[in-house]
Amino acid sequence: MNDFSLRLAELRKEAGLTRRQVAEKLNVTPRLVSYWETGGRECSFDTLIAIADLLNTSVDYLLGRTKD
Repeated sequence: MNDFSLRLAELRKEAGLTRRQVAEKLNVTPRLVSYWETGGRECSFDTLIAIADLLNTSVDYLLGRTKD
């Protein structure tokens, strides 16, 4: 897994959200969220920004460019 996958799963759990809830908020399928969290697929730039906004973090953190 990559930094994005690990951090996405970690932040989602810290926020108390299920994959289904994240999927609904981003208008994607829960399976796609699962693929992101396991490193099976990458998301688009627009979706990356939406994930960062949803989880109250930065794109840099999600991508492993910063430690916090």
